[in-house]
Amino acid sequence: MSLELPLSARLAWWLTAWLRGDEVTDHALDAVTHGDLAHAVDGLEEVTGTSGTTLLDVFLAARRAGADRAGLALPVEGDLLGLGGPRDLNDAALDSGEAVVLASFALVPSVVGEVVRWRALPSAPRQLPDVGEADRGMRATLVEAAGLLADLDVARWRPEVADRLMNLRHRPSLEAPLGVPHRCTDLASRGLQGWAIVDLALEDDGGALSSYEVARRRDALAPLERASRRAVVAACSPEVWPES
Repeated sequence: MSLELPLSARLAWWLTAWLRGDEVTDHALDAVTHGDLAHAVDGLEEVTGTSGTTLLDVFLAARRAGADRAGLALPVEGDLLGLGGPRDLNDAALDSGEAVVLASFALVPSVVGEVVRWRALPSAPRQLPDVGEADRGMRATLVEAAGLLADLDVARWRPEVADRLMNLRHRPSLEAPLGVPHRCTDLASRGLQGWAIVDLALEDDGGALSSYEVARRRDALAPLERASRRAVVAACSPEVWPES
């Protein structure tokens, strides 16, 4: 997991800011593309009745549908976090690992060469952890994970993990649009940080670890992986943001 926001998180933040009038169109689109070569959209007309194949078309379709926000989903097998169906959306989002969910439709990204392709699909209501719940879970599991990783002597194999755990105050700096609560920007940073720790700790140094050791780490880190995903989803889903 990168210390940068997933594609769908960027789109959820900046599309929400645009829909609410907090950001202008050009700035929002530039922030979403973020140096990517190109973004293209498939299936928008079938789902929304609005034709188009660009991100600008998505913005306009969302506004015409009466949306005032877009949120994030980060599902994995056994945990459809941020999704409420239907089945086609769940399956596509599981394959991608992420999606942007609006009230009546969703967008699932895939990277083809140097092009990000978004597939539009119908969406249904979903349930989410609130920001306070996700925040508390993130703090608790980071402390637990530090102890578990020390017990497993992870630093001997992956000193980068120990460095990350020793520098938890130095979180990635995220560019958030206007309107995103500071608490949510901070929570997203901590979620990305926790996710990166999990990924580093699960690397096996080219097979230096036994399957038993890898399984022990995976079991020990499962709560942190789940808490990190919940933190990023809550931070990037305006439905559960605290009222300002």
